Amino acid sequence: MSLLGAAGGADGYAGRLVCSAKGCRADAVYGLLWNNPSLHTPDRRKTWLACEEHRATLGEFLSVRGFLKDVVPVGELTDETA
Repeated sequence: MSLLGAAGGADGYAGRLVCSAKGCRADAVYGLLWNNPSLHTPDRRKTWLACEEHRATLGEFLSVRGFLKDVVPVGELTDETA
């Protein structure tokens, strides 16, 4: 399923990009692009979404593991980066 398409459904979040932080249901503002070099090819990007409040903590979690590659506004996400 496309990240940028309709997600969710019965939970009331269909079509919204929601923060990936546990328990957070705020609208996402950023896309955190990452990969785990032990599992993914160097050009592969996984995406976590972050609201303004959780951008720093999610980014730090990925950074200390050497996984964070880029942070972009959600408006710049495409199906290739998602």
